[in-house]
Amino acid sequence: MADTRHTKVLIIGSGPAGYTAGVYASRAMLEPLLVQGIEPGGQLTTTTEVENWPGDTEVQGPDLMVRMEAHAKAMGCEIIGDIINDLDLSERPFTAKGDSGTTYTCDAVILATGARAKWLGLPSEEKYKGFGVSACATCDGFFYRGQEIVVIGGGNTAVEEALFLTNFASKVTLIHRRDELRAEKILIDRLMKNEKIEPLWFHTLEEVVGEDNPTGVTAVRAKHVKTGEITEIPCKGVFVAIGHAPANELVKDVLDTHMGGYVVTKPDSTETSIPGVFAAGDLTDHKYRQAVTSAGMGCMAALESERFLAEHGSPETSEVAQKETAEA
Repeated sequence: MADTRHTKVLIIGSGPAGYTAGVYASRAMLEPLLVQGIEPGGQLTTTTEVENWPGDTEVQGPDLMVRMEAHAKAMGCEIIGDIINDLDLSERPFTAKGDSGTTYTCDAVILATGARAKWLGLPSEEKYKGFGVSACATCDGFFYRGQEIVVIGGGNTAVEEALFLTNFASKVTLIHRRDELRAEKILIDRLMKNEKIEPLWFHTLEEVVGEDNPTGVTAVRAKHVKTGEITEIPCKGVFVAIGHAPANELVKDVLDTHMGGYVVTKPDSTETSIPGVFAAGDLTDHKYRQAVTSAGMGCMAALESERFLAEHGSPETSEVAQKETAEA
């Protein structure tokens, strides 16, 4: 028989927002359960050097998330390796169903499911995913030692991926639809000074070219956005780094969203359109999308859930109190 577990606060997601919420909810004696999801630790587990986390001049992303998980555990947060695949927010207590078969009920929920890499949607991109096409340089970069690689994009993610891949590749071509990058200036400066990286401006990826036996990438075809001219670039790996989309599958038809699917929260708050449901991190943040701001929102969500529970309690407690009042 499947287990059912109840908690005052259920935290869904395990990036900086989720783990920080776990620390603060535990300190508030809410005895939270945190369900890690499909990618424990979130996006920072697929990066390398993190240079903008306060207190660390440089820290490896996976190491930082191990430390944050340990901190949450030390405070008393119970961390569960499960994936929530269904969430019912129609009434309190809220109900979440895990891939393990466990049902979780809670008086308040903190959503910290983060974001996932975007794809271009090309048939050839889909065909060669895992066979030369990737969205994670730290996961797959070492496969291309001494090879030529292409990176698609123009923001922080693309520049960071390109710089990281120079550790392995003989050459990295960065394809961008404009003639200037949207990344932080310090990253752009590093990229432009790196002799292994060659930007290709005013181009988009038209097609990934490869072979089928064995399956693998051999080149890409890039299209000039103004002239339509096609340029074929030999390469063995293609890394798509065009940003991320919020992982909103559990709530996209229930909570208010905007800006391409990000969950709407009240001004200066993590409260969503349903009382008792809070959202933190990249699920709701379409503007900053930084680890430190995600952690800050995780703190806010835990404090706001504590305040909410102090005012509203659990549904069972409220029903008992109402019954006692009526009998008196």
